[in-house]
Amino acid sequence: MYYVLVADAINEVGLQPLLEMENVDIIQKKTDDPTVPLDKIDALLVRSATKVDEKLLEKMPSLKIIARAGVGVDNIDINAATKHGIIVVNAPDGNTISTTEHTFAMMASLMRNIPQAHQSIKNLEWKRNAFVGTELYGKTLGIIGLGRIGSELAKRAMVFGMNVRVFDPFLTKERAAKLGIQPNTLDELLGNSDIITVHTPLTNETKGLINEENISKTKKGVYFLNCARGGIIDEEALAKYIGNGHVAGAALDVYETEPPGEHVLLKYDNVIFTPHLGASTKEAQLNVATQVADEVRLFLEGKPVANSINLPSMSKDVFEKIRPFHHLAKQMGAILSQCMKEVINELNVTFSGTVADLETNYLTKALLSGFFKDRIDLHVNEVNAMLAAKERHLTVGEKISTNTYGYANCITVTGKGERHSFTIRGTFIDHYGPRIVFLNDFNIDFLPEGNLLYVQHMDRPGVIGRVGRILGDHGINIATMQVGRKEVGGEAIMILSFDKPLSEENIKTLLQLDDIVSINSILL
Repeated sequence: MYYVLVADAINEVGLQPLLEMENVDIIQKKTDDPTVPLDKIDALLVRSATKVDEKLLEKMPSLKIIARAGVGVDNIDINAATKHGIIVVNAPDGNTISTTEHTFAMMASLMRNIPQAHQSIKNLEWKRNAFVGTELYGKTLGIIGLGRIGSELAKRAMVFGMNVRVFDPFLTKERAAKLGIQPNTLDELLGNSDIITVHTPLTNETKGLINEENISKTKKGVYFLNCARGGIIDEEALAKYIGNGHVAGAALDVYETEPPGEHVLLKYDNVIFTPHLGASTKEAQLNVATQVADEVRLFLEGKPVANSINLPSMSKDVFEKIRPFHHLAKQMGAILSQCMKEVINELNVTFSGTVADLETNYLTKALLSGFFKDRIDLHVNEVNAMLAAKERHLTVGEKISTNTYGYANCITVTGKGERHSFTIRGTFIDHYGPRIVFLNDFNIDFLPEGNLLYVQHMDRPGVIGRVGRILGDHGINIATMQVGRKEVGGEAIMILSFDKPLSEENIKTLLQLDDIVSINSILL
């Protein structure tokens, strides 16, 4: 049974993908409700109201995925979630049209003084000359950030006969040409736009981007809009330039602090406000709820998610191709960890054959998650694997090789410590599944599953028989056995599998046999 906490108001029709699952218990309450079993929650669904920080995550040790019903994830500590191995997903497409239309509506309302004229009529006034507006046609719209919303806004502005200038440091020439837009520097956009609207995420780079210095570079009579994230526009600086008449007006849907309270801009009649309504349409609410519910359902079913913030996204087709190698890589990491019981400073992974064409970085993270599983007191998965390695000063290398060692595909990993190194090579064979084909200089062939015993011994007559006899005397049945050696009479290994793990006493008894060098119990 999976426990899903819906902590904010989310459209219940959109939650249908989860409501239809028989093994899901949905709890619709706030995170601070004392009746909520926070320690049992597997998935958390939020909007912007719930703050997901380190303090909350510490109370939710079972949490595996956080889903934000919307685009922004400002209320979620992504680094803390990553550290805890929690996947964070959002709904980047769900409110694109809603926010685009709201921005355009705010722009038209601002230029035509619609809110002010409306209030005047409500006050039983008739002041036509007081609300003379400005046409959008022929004006230059400066769009800072050409993501999904910025792109949609540009299309609509051009239909209205507006000239569009765009600043986006990540905009390629090819994409700009496709949209019929000429990229600008920030200074070019600021100096040539009649209306400026921001559509970037709130980051260290964009916080306060529209500050006093940049506002001073704009044309006198410029208008500003912010329907993206509070804090991109320095509101104190904007108030200063509205007060001195340089800025003709502004429209805000988002604020540095929400709700804004006694805001510095409230005293100006040429500034219009809405209470963070960009995504507030019936269609958008349903879209974002459905998107994140679908994402959580896919995750709980062990399938790939499409809109992860801290994990590479992949299509269903790609996931199906990578899934067998994902399992193999994880098992190889676990084997390496259990066979090399010392500090490993360096871990190098090599991919060759058909597996090299897949998302190898994802497979390296899977291998690390298997490696760390029994080494550290932290749940490690593909989300926080690299962070766990970095914090423990483990150097991780990844490369592609043309040497397939005669297999259609193979993954090779070598762990290096101060005194020893250990190498494992695995492959996936259709109809046979994952196989380990090389173990620390020995050619071998075994299935990396279940309860295994890795025995290093000298290649002497009777060694294998004596091991079998002792196990038989203790009522232990050997499920499978694979052997490998370098040369006659030299070093050799055997891999045994059992229905259940051997006891420490059983292993000690085997170690007393002549010609047995070492024994490692491997639990997969």
